[in-house]
Amino acid sequence: MKILGICASPRGSKSTTLRLVQSLLGGAKEAGAEVELVDVCDLEIKFCNACQACFKTGECVHKDDFQGLYDKILAADGLVWGSPNYFHTVTAQMKTLIDRMADAVHCQLLAGKYCASVASGGSNCDQVTAYLDGLMVNFGAFVTGSVGAVMSQGPAAMEEAEKKAFSLGRSLAGDIRNKRDYMEQRKIQEGIREHFKALVKMNKDSWVHEYEHWNSLNWK
Repeated sequence: MKILGICASPRGSKSTTLRLVQSLLGGAKEAGAEVELVDVCDLEIKFCNACQACFKTGECVHKDDFQGLYDKILAADGLVWGSPNYFHTVTAQMKTLIDRMADAVHCQLLAGKYCASVASGGSNCDQVTAYLDGLMVNFGAFVTGSVGAVMSQGPAAMEEAEKKAFSLGRSLAGDIRNKRDYMEQRKIQEGIREHFKALVKMNKDSWVHEYEHWNSLNWK
């Protein structure tokens, strides 16, 4: 069982978001998972230019650090997404990574995976985690839960959030091990899956790679 933590805070070792990701991974490790942490801000990931090359060939035109991280994402059983609150959403580094994963949402490549999210900031951390959780459901993954730390509430809020993150890590590992079915999320995913299948069929002459992918699954 492999769980990958992705932190997108530019504050490095001083980051409270990093502490939450580490706490969550610590809980997952105690529950038997193999864990790895990646700091997106240490990587060179270029902006998506909407060329659709990944739709057509399955490969991106950019030659940077994205592909190595993307391979880890696709190989993981579980994912932890962490970002501070930057004006009610994720950081630019996290958004850039997500934008480069368009092929993954079209092909629902995160199906079967389980995810969790963490965020920190002066307020509205739930807006960030809700955004990340919603994306993961759209990508085909189940969401175990999320944790936020509102720093304006003082040091005790961070301590409590770290405890919750550790517990969530144990739950995430348990979901993976037991293959938990989140029925409400699955119903949403079924509609999203049908949407993208129809979209790929409509563009089958251009999006060759994605059409071949769904063909290999017999459009199930």
